[in-house]
Amino acid sequence: MKLAVVILNWNGAQLLKDYLPFVLKFSGDATIYLIDNASTDDSVEMVKTEFSEVQVIENEENYGFAGGYNQGLKSIDADLFCLLNSDVEVTPNWTSPFLKLFKENESIAIAQPKIRDLKNREYFEYAGAAGGYIDKLGYPFCRGRIFQSIEKDEGQYDDTREVFWATGACMFIRKTVFWELDGFDADYFAHQEEIDLCWRAKNTGHKVFYVGESIVFHLGGFTLKNSNPNKTFLNFRNSLYSITKNLPRRSATKLIFYRLLLDGIAAVHFAIQLKFLHSFAILRAHFSFYKNFSKMYKKREKANFLLKYYSVKSIVWSHFVHQVKNFNILVKD
Repeated sequence: MKLAVVILNWNGAQLLKDYLPFVLKFSGDATIYLIDNASTDDSVEMVKTEFSEVQVIENEENYGFAGGYNQGLKSIDADLFCLLNSDVEVTPNWTSPFLKLFKENESIAIAQPKIRDLKNREYFEYAGAAGGYIDKLGYPFCRGRIFQSIEKDEGQYDDTREVFWATGACMFIRKTVFWELDGFDADYFAHQEEIDLCWRAKNTGHKVFYVGESIVFHLGGFTLKNSNPNKTFLNFRNSLYSITKNLPRRSATKLIFYRLLLDGIAAVHFAIQLKFLHSFAILRAHFSFYKNFSKMYKKREKANFLLKYYSVKSIVWSHFVHQVKNFNILVKD
């Protein structure tokens, strides 16, 4: 099985200097690619000079996370893609469990490793942790991370198991499935496009897995920090996009109504905290959603809908009312 480890870059020269050596050292026979999203720093020149074994693909403009990968992956021939953030430190033999998994299980299309925090290495990392889920209202959460409650890795998620979504920080996906699904939805630009991709994959009968045997460490928050209102905008809007595209019409209509109300409560909460730019970002997200609703709705034409997509009814109620902070308490196998 031919593996391509593909890093998307935008003005991340220092990150590449820090973490690309680990990728080159520990990735076995994989071919390493850099897709550059029209960086304005010296990323491309630095990689060509200091890491000449890396194959560089240069996009003509910054297409964002979704469009950037869609453009760059067209030039890569492999059986399996690993889409890897530039701020991830990989570990010895991190790719081996995935090569074995995909060879032995043809129904598995997408998978992720255990994601731990680069700054607090004994704990899971926000963006992916030990595999992703969503609740009935479409809110994402992870094994090892519920909202801002992060669990310490004590071996509780050392298994290999099916999950609902895999993180875009380190996602393995079969090339055939990526293009069968027409890649990421470029209209998302960035944030939650991996949830949409996994949801579409599951709607078409594919499986998404987590592999606890493989561990990587993620820095996180380089491109857009949580304090950035643009991140709030993208997360709120893109979540509404995913609901529109991936649920039966009746369920989607009801769910969108509830989410718009809850988003309004979130906007008020931001205002109380004097985070007015975040309140305005939610308003912008709604207007952008209304503007693009028809376009998103038309994308449903290819979908076969998975009726049972959620693990809990409301992660918000469970976490903030019942104070559940541990996945194994929240979801019983």
